[in-house]
Amino acid sequence: MVEHGDIRVVHRGGSKINFRKPVITNDSRFLLCASGECVKVFSTSTEECIHDLRGHTDLVTGVLIKPSNHLQAYSCSADGTVRLWDFTDGILIKTYVIGYPIFSIHASPHHEGVIFIVTPMLGDKRSGELFQLVAVHLPQSGDQLVEARELSAVLTDISSNPAATVFGRGGEYIASANGLQLNVYFFKKQKAYRFSLKEDNKKGGKNTFTCVACHPNDDCIATGHEDGKIRLWRNFNHKKEYTYSTLHWHHSAVSSLSFTPEGTNLLSGGIESVLVQWRYNQENQRDFLPRLGAAITHIAVSPDGALYCTSHSDNKITIIQSCVKVSAVIQGLVKGESVGTDLMIDPRSKSLVLNGKPGHLQFYSLQRDKLLYNLDIVQQEYIHESGLQQFEVVKAAFDASGNWLATVEERKQKGAELELNLKLWAFDEQTQSFVLNTTISAPHEAQITGMCFSHAADSQTTMLVSTSKDGHFKAWQLAAQSQTDADEGPSWSCDFVGAYHGLVPECCSFSADGSLLAVSFQEVVTVWSPASWELLTTLSQPPKAIRNLCFGRLSCSKYLLGTTDSNLLCCWNLLTCSLEWSTSMDVSLLLADPLSENMAAFCCQAGCTDLFVFKPSEPRPLFSQKAVCSGTVTRAVFAPRDEMLESCEESSQWLNRSQLYFLTQYMDLMTFTTKSEEERLMASSKQLVIDDSVAMTPFYLLLGKHRQQQQGGDDPRSGGSAERTPLPQGSDAVRELLQTPAHVLPSTSFLCSMFVESLLISVTDSREESKQAEEEMESEKEEEDSEEEMESSCIRPEQQAAVGGGEASEAAAPALTKAQVRELRRVKKLDHSWLAGLLDS
Repeated sequence: MVEHGDIRVVHRGGSKINFRKPVITNDSRFLLCASGECVKVFSTSTEECIHDLRGHTDLVTGVLIKPSNHLQAYSCSADGTVRLWDFTDGILIKTYVIGYPIFSIHASPHHEGVIFIVTPMLGDKRSGELFQLVAVHLPQSGDQLVEARELSAVLTDISSNPAATVFGRGGEYIASANGLQLNVYFFKKQKAYRFSLKEDNKKGGKNTFTCVACHPNDDCIATGHEDGKIRLWRNFNHKKEYTYSTLHWHHSAVSSLSFTPEGTNLLSGGIESVLVQWRYNQENQRDFLPRLGAAITHIAVSPDGALYCTSHSDNKITIIQSCVKVSAVIQGLVKGESVGTDLMIDPRSKSLVLNGKPGHLQFYSLQRDKLLYNLDIVQQEYIHESGLQQFEVVKAAFDASGNWLATVEERKQKGAELELNLKLWAFDEQTQSFVLNTTISAPHEAQITGMCFSHAADSQTTMLVSTSKDGHFKAWQLAAQSQTDADEGPSWSCDFVGAYHGLVPECCSFSADGSLLAVSFQEVVTVWSPASWELLTTLSQPPKAIRNLCFGRLSCSKYLLGTTDSNLLCCWNLLTCSLEWSTSMDVSLLLADPLSENMAAFCCQAGCTDLFVFKPSEPRPLFSQKAVCSGTVTRAVFAPRDEMLESCEESSQWLNRSQLYFLTQYMDLMTFTTKSEEERLMASSKQLVIDDSVAMTPFYLLLGKHRQQQQGGDDPRSGGSAERTPLPQGSDAVRELLQTPAHVLPSTSFLCSMFVESLLISVTDSREESKQAEEEMESEKEEEDSEEEMESSCIRPEQQAAVGGGEASEAAAPALTKAQVRELRRVKKLDHSWLAGLLDS
């Protein structure tokens, strides 16, 4: 975590969910896992994320269900705090301040009010290498923020790996492995026994401990080793009489071990992507669940034994029903050893696109923190064999509208020529995915160094430019659909091949309006017109090749920026064709924000990366931050925001429209956030219901309208005015009902009966009201008829004499409306005797 005033560098989207062992709740309904600086709560049935438990300010290093309350969970972090959560409602209950970085957390039912944490050993020069297990007595306090200073060391010189430390027999002893030694500490005896192994066995296998598991009922400890063996230790309460038996199936290191709650089975996993189930005391009987997709890193079992859970090296969690079948898969952002493509944003889905599984591109939603889908680019089965060269996706680019995707795949075999394929993918509206349109084999004679689409959204033609080490750049154009091949659809073809004095082109970039193309040929920048393919000008600079080229945006579109191998950042003015300014900076990555004039430059200095955000037209940076992360940043992207921020501070205004994401050398996806944004996210995570951004279904509108009528809203008889009023929103209870995830609601039959009953009540009430209104109207009509008859009988003899006077009076007095006549009749019927009595008195 790096702070700079109002801006912090945090793990946000795409964090590792396989960093620590996941935890399944007692009822097997939820799964908790550490993910960056928060704890994610997933549903085991729907795979959806129910809550993000936010509050830690550094990496979360452990999650644990509270032994005395199965509805609460502990989480520990490198920020030196342990937090207690109500994970069903996503509420922070209490924060315990320890004051030291915490690497893992443990607890047992035998130790009420005590948790065990792993921290670096204090006062040691090698504190980064030696760790200790410390017992923390949690003080009983009503405050939400509590300092826990009562610490006592239990074991020293242990491993920081949480899988190497575990409680046995409900907390009677604790076993911890480190290197070639196994330590067992008995709490009643307050004694620790240490068992050692030789570095290599007779067959040359490595005996180093990798993980530990304890039997829940028997005195048996299972340990995994680097050579793939599993040892079952017994009689370890006597230092000289211990025994162990050996199991062997894995050909590489055992990464995780776990006993089932009854102790009848032992589960093991490793790089083979196979979950092995050993029968306890019948170890020759084994069950296998193969082809889980990637190497297993952690194994967890639900307290009732109904579900198994495995974490995998491709940032995936698999939920298994008792080693029989896979019931759910929670896939995070797939992270390999390196990213061949740039970080890109899909213009349609606003998702992050980069390398995923071998031969695939992954589309990852940063807003929902969820993998949308994988796109198979190579379309060949990947063979997991070391040393075998296979096709890999090395380049990718989107056009401005997101209708086209270009990919480059290559394979280099020993003693053979480089194999290259350029593929163009068209977006299919029906399948909502990309479909292969054109495959170009050997588009260049050598490796492709750069590729970009023309960014002009209003252009009549779509154009792609690729540069290669063969000394040429090629322009590929989408051919119009002809009459003869109407069924085949449009296809791509080469429109132009360009070169410059035999130099090798390194990178290319289109201007924002697509009217200019800049191609760097080592130390020379050439500017071309895509309309006529005329070389407009060349821009030279001090020797050394150019690494990045980037056009300015909006009001800065007249500038072209580039970085060189001689650690220079240059800015050219295209109107004067001269160098505007240059500065000495070792820029590893330069990119422009597509929604503003801002540009970001990552600079490597003294083993760390610094960030500078600036406008090409202004000499002073808008924002600068030293030591953003260790190592070199080579992949970053500006992601447009769904809602624009309204930051008033000058240093953080560059984050209003877009959010900057970057990958560290350890493949961690980081981003920049402001304090106001953090507070908004914290407030939204505390809400039990989602905001009103969900779609209004007929069911939602029906309940909302009924609720509004019950609260005395609009008169149901005024149909015309009701149609013009905005749609009702309903009460908080109704909104919570409609926006709560389906798996946490009561059964549909229960809800449906309640809903139908409420409708019946409302219909009955309206019918009674309409019946009363009809009776009143009928009685009024009868009275009106009787009065008219009486009036006509009285007036008939005098009609002839008073015709003229009647006409004059009608002309003088305006006619009453029916509503006014009805009101007069109602006044006549009132009892005014009380007024006479009052006057008499």
